[in-house]
Amino acid sequence: MSRLFRAMILLTILAGCGPRDFAAPRELDDACSIVREHPDYLRAFRATERKWGVPVPVQMAIIYQESKFVGNARTPLQWKLGVIPVGRQSSAYGYSQALDGTWDEYLEQEGGWRHKRDDIRHATNFMGWYMNGTKRELGIPLYDTRNQYLAYHDGRAGYRRGTWKSKGWLINVSDSLARRTLLYDSQLRACGKR
Repeated sequence: MSRLFRAMILLTILAGCGPRDFAAPRELDDACSIVREHPDYLRAFRATERKWGVPVPVQMAIIYQESKFVGNARTPLQWKLGVIPVGRQSSAYGYSQALDGTWDEYLEQEGGWRHKRDDIRHATNFMGWYMNGTKRELGIPLYDTRNQYLAYHDGRAGYRRGTWKSKGWLINVSDSLARRTLLYDSQLRACGKR
């Protein structure tokens, strides 16, 4: 019995060391399907809503845009002469696509030195922290997906300077995210998850 018990413990440990599944949910346009497929996402969203006040549908819409719920998402590689990789477009990584410098600032202020951008709990907590800073500095309400996203994408200083005003594509994306927030909210209410 003890050999069997030891073997089961070893298998459990080895199973935990395997590669993590970072595949996107199957139905990105269905909030209920997303949280049914990944109940850990809903726990993370709710924890962030309790701690930071950022509504679950707002978090979901922004993560949809940033990474399509792929935990190890990165920006594309840049190429020289079409064949020589010269690095990525930015240091954005993970569910929230947090940049290295902003993530380091978050770790310093939140004391989460073990936090990882490819962990949904840490990514949503980061978003809550960042969006609360945006609310404090720029007065943008936490439920205002459109303007929170503009400040998230261009940074608070960029938002304040109005850099987004000359980016029609970004305005369209942020308007689309505001609509997606309403869609996710109504879906979550319909399936009893809100």
